[in-house]
Amino acid sequence: MRFEFTTPPRIVFGSGALREAAPAARALGRHAFVVTGRDASRATPLLDQLRAEKLNVTTFAIAGEPTTDAVIAATSTARAAGCDLVIGFGGGSALDAAKAVSALLTNDGELLDYLEVVGRGAALTRAAAPCIAIPTTAGTGAEVTRNAVLSAPTSNVGPALVAVPPPRVKVSLRSPLMLPRLALVDPDLTLGLPSALTAASGLDALTQLIEPYTSCRAHPYTDALCLDGLRRIAPALRRAYHDGRDAAARNDLALAALSSGLALANAGLGAAHGFAGPIGGMFPAPHGAVCAALLPFVIEVNLRAIRARTPAAPTAHRYAEIARLLTGRADATADAAAPFVRDLVTEFQIPPLRTYGLTSAHVPALVEQAARASSMKANPLPLTPAELTEILTRAL
Repeated sequence: MRFEFTTPPRIVFGSGALREAAPAARALGRHAFVVTGRDASRATPLLDQLRAEKLNVTTFAIAGEPTTDAVIAATSTARAAGCDLVIGFGGGSALDAAKAVSALLTNDGELLDYLEVVGRGAALTRAAAPCIAIPTTAGTGAEVTRNAVLSAPTSNVGPALVAVPPPRVKVSLRSPLMLPRLALVDPDLTLGLPSALTAASGLDALTQLIEPYTSCRAHPYTDALCLDGLRRIAPALRRAYHDGRDAAARNDLALAALSSGLALANAGLGAAHGFAGPIGGMFPAPHGAVCAALLPFVIEVNLRAIRARTPAAPTAHRYAEIARLLTGRADATADAAAPFVRDLVTEFQIPPLRTYGLTSAHVPALVEQAARASSMKANPLPLTPAELTEILTRAL
């Protein structure tokens, strides 16, 4: 057995943890560049605390998922203001943008020098500027990962994309040097989130617990994180969806999401995320909702392929453990996992992928893109083009 485990130097979790942000920031810099989501007013308590600590503050709002243009503009703003510290406050989009800015502040060259797929893919050579990541949703786990997923324009990547112009692709800026110095997870920040956002982000976390647990790169440390997260997430997600002020449910959901981020950063993901990247680049589809729409079919196709091609592998038993943890039934078999997830998707009103404009005409190009995605490499076993086509077609 050989594995590595990477984590930010410091993780703070718990109700009221936001109070630790300003003192930590004061120890890391003097001028904070605060990246927020679309509604920057949600960061007012944080900004007030930073100013009370005599820190200079410059803010930048990310409207929607982060694009390469937005990150370039944000980096220019941070440099012009003389910022020496970056704080991401928001969902995964704000956190990914913050990590990207922190990397570009200390490394020479342009964003395209370091991007995968559409750029030159050069390695970062200098540690990123100090970064504090503060999630306000429970889903992406971006506060503890070492990459930033960005939407980039492209006209010459893979096959011709059948998409609404301009075609875009999701790409990563990736380096161990990008890990935040502090991941600060305060479940109170998620109280009262709308049910639709709770569902989409929570189902993303569920996907990020199932895929690393069944990954071909799984190991005992990631197993422990996934199993604890899976025990918490199903009951907590249902309660938080129906009662956004349920503090205990929000606590468990935030902890499960944090565990999912640590797990995916160290064991990889699988076919659901392999598809989610290309789909998210081509269509205005929320990442968590895309993963949720795909997940039941990914489980079914993976399980069938495992039984047909590697019946002696332990992965089928892992799907049985997932089913037992999600359903709460000690006698649940592996075949109960996909129906349970499908029922959650229905209960939470997650739409099929055709809602975002996908049709059967898009399937061949998306299958080809997904087969090359980095997330697909950690799937329990390689899937054939026919199996990938089945997954996507059923999710339409």
